[in-house]
Amino acid sequence: MTSNNPFARLPEVPDFTVTSTTVIDGQPWAAAQYSGAFGVPGGEDVSPQLSWSGAPEGTKSFAVTVYDPDAPTMSGFWHWAVVGIPAAVTELPEGAGDDSGSGLPDGAFQLSGDGGAARFIGAAPPAGHGEHRYFVTVHALDVEDIGVPAEGTPAFLGFNIASHILGRATLVATGEIPA
Repeated sequence: MTSNNPFARLPEVPDFTVTSTTVIDGQPWAAAQYSGAFGVPGGEDVSPQLSWSGAPEGTKSFAVTVYDPDAPTMSGFWHWAVVGIPAAVTELPEGAGDDSGSGLPDGAFQLSGDGGAARFIGAAPPAGHGEHRYFVTVHALDVEDIGVPAEGTPAFLGFNIASHILGRATLVATGEIPA
């Protein structure tokens, strides 16, 4: 595992709280959060349940991202990006990131991640590559519309988040597939 921190060069902002019934900070994903689409036995590509509280004053919307900086690429791997979550919403149910985004609140939408689909794609670290970290982050934003279109990328979302971020709440799940 590398020590790269995806937030190291981003603006420092206050933390707030994110909890989950499906993610335990610092612990491995459950089988459902692995990727059946990428051939992981038992993987179901089910997005995690998330609840958050204590967002900074002035929050007008949220974005949620799941990012693996340890993927064997030069740019990591984006597993999920949700845009346009209204400020009054403080929870996403497990499975909200399915193909239709059925559990997302009105106005929110998913961007196509590195798996090529606008949905949650579960963990699929290469066998024997070692432990990967999955940064599950809720971003509190100072705008209702971050200005990223549905055909935008998670990296473009991240670029726009950097100038509109008020706070950040993160859980880190892990994942590994033995050789």
